[in-house]
Formats: sequence, C-alpha cells, structure tokens
Amino acid sequence: MSHQTRPLHVSLVAIPDAVISTMAGIYDVLGSFRTLGRIEPSIPADPPFANEIVASTRGQVALASGMPIEAQRSVADITETDIVIVPSVLLGPEGWKPDRYPEIVARAVRMHAQGALLCSACSGVFLLAETGLFDGRETTVHWGYASQFAQTFPHVPLSPERVLVVSGEREELITSGASMTWHDLVLYLIARYVGAAAAQTIARSFALQWHHDGLAPYMVFQGRRDHGDAVVGGAQDWLAAHFSVASPVEEMVNRSSLAERTFKRRFTEATGFAPIDYMQRLRIEDAKRRLERTDASADEISWKVGYEDPAFFRRLFKRLTNMTPGAYRKRFQIPVFARPERK
Repeated sequence: MSHQTRPLHVSLVAIPDAVISTMAGIYDVLGSFRTLGRIEPSIPADPPFANEIVASTRGQVALASGMPIEAQRSVADITETDIVIVPSVLLGPEGWKPDRYPEIVARAVRMHAQGALLCSACSGVFLLAETGLFDGRETTVHWGYASQFAQTFPHVPLSPERVLVVSGEREELITSGASMTWHDLVLYLIARYVGAAAAQTIARSFALQWHHDGLAPYMVFQGRRDHGDAVVGGAQDWLAAHFSVASPVEEMVNRSSLAERTFKRRFTEATGFAPIDYMQRLRIEDAKRRLERTDASADEISWKVGYEDPAFFRRLFKRLTNMTPGAYRKRFQIPVFARPERK
C-alpha cells in the first residue's frame, strides 16, 4: 500500500476500438471514493484517484459500439500521469492493425519512463504491446484473442488462463484477462494504493468479483485448425463427433493409415496437444455444457462423455478447469429464477 499525498492521476485511453462498458466501469469505480467516503469508514475522505479520459485528440470519440465518449484531453497535452489504462478493445475478423495510434504509443512509453503504471483490461494490451515494453514480460489477454496476439506480438509471453498478471521491474506492467476481469484490475489498484479494507468495501458496494479460480473455467477449448495437415484435420473432424467412444486415439491412428508414432507426432505438431490430451479436452468441454444445461449427475455425465470411472473424471475435470463438477455447475448453470417457465 502506498501513502501518496495527492490523488493518483489516471489516464483512461479512449480509441475507436474501445468497449464502453469496460471504460465506464473502471471510471465509475475508481471515481466512487468521494461518495462512498461519506458513509464507509474504510474509504478515505480524500479521493485517492483523479480520473481523466484521454484520446488522440480532445473531444468526442465514437467507441466500438458507436456510442460517443468525451475525451477531456489530448495525449499530447499530458505531461505527467501515474496510471495509464487501456480498456478492452473489440477486434474484427482481420485482427489488430498496428501503427494506427502512434501518438498514444509514444506517450505511453514516455509516461512509463517517468514512472507511470501501464495497465490493460483484456484486449487493451494489443495497444500497449506496441510500446515494446512488454517484450519478454509475461502478460494475459482474453483467450479468444490469444492466437492473434501471439502472432502479432511473438516476443510477449502469454498466459491467457491467468486473471491478472503484474510484470516489470517495478511491477508497473499490469494486464487482466477476459473482459470482466477489469474487476480484478481495479480492485488490485485500490488494494495496492489505498488498502485491502478499501478494496473489500468497494467490491461489496459494486458486487465486483475477484476471479479466484482463474479463467480456466470460462475458457472454451477450440482445437487449432490452421495447421494445413489434412490427415490431422480429418482426425480432428472425426474426433469431434466420436470423442466418447472407447479407445478413440487408437481408432484415429487406424483411420489415418499412418504408423502410430508418426500419427501422434504429426497430431501434436499440428495442434499443440498430444492426441489423448486433445481428446480429454473435448470430453471435458462436452461435460461442461451438460453441467450447464442439464440436471444429470456428475456420474451420469462422466459415462456419457466416455469415462467409466467417475473418480477419474472428477480429477481430470478439476485439473483442466480448476473447479469440481459440482462447483462448476453452481457457477455456470442458469439459476432457477432466470429459467423460462415450463407450461
């Protein structure tokens, strides 16, 4: 916890790719101290953060949804700041197009050199990675963008299963994973600069979540398909429809007409997973959907996805998702009050 004598200046970066929900959420939570300080003893009377929305130019910026937001200053006018935050950005099928915001990237490098933290929520790291400051530094991003990010920034180590990653010699490079992990980002900043009690109070007031289980429970397994190996691609197609049969790996080998060692080597090189690991992820992905959408027991689901030993299924499920089947169902199944009434 830092004992600053003035509010920390927070520069929230608005670009046309940005998602307004993340930006507005961060702005509101970090700006809530003035109100909450009147009623909550753990909240300091003097607001610890001073928020400002900045952009390439001052004035209105139409964000990804088309909704405009007012940038209070141009980045060129910023001479100092304590925290730079780039919110989630929405990527199209073409992915991230670099070099569109050189003035923002250059200013982020300069502010970092002066001591500022560089933070991203979810895919905002695409912009910050252009600074080069994240090269060789572990980071995280939404798992759906992980492949694009790795191709665009091959020198940045990526852990998309992690909720929050704090890197850098001064712990000044901070990235959060999937979109709603901006909760973890703002709570981390509050805990770091104001204290744990204040972070807990803010979390309760806004019903924010620390994602203690990581992002593995949320991630949807999608096997790599851009490898160009037709034999492996055919095996993937077959396995997607037959993963629950007995001995599916042996069946894939037989269908490929390749030697077992050759098939397994090619499959692993093409997909990044050994055939048995790939098969297990398909089975667990199907089990997740059944837990979400049915009331079948874990034992029954274990059998349906291809496991005769429910205890092994539970151990594997926990290893791949960081949750037990029961805890997963409790987290992700639609609650009773939200289900359509059955007539």
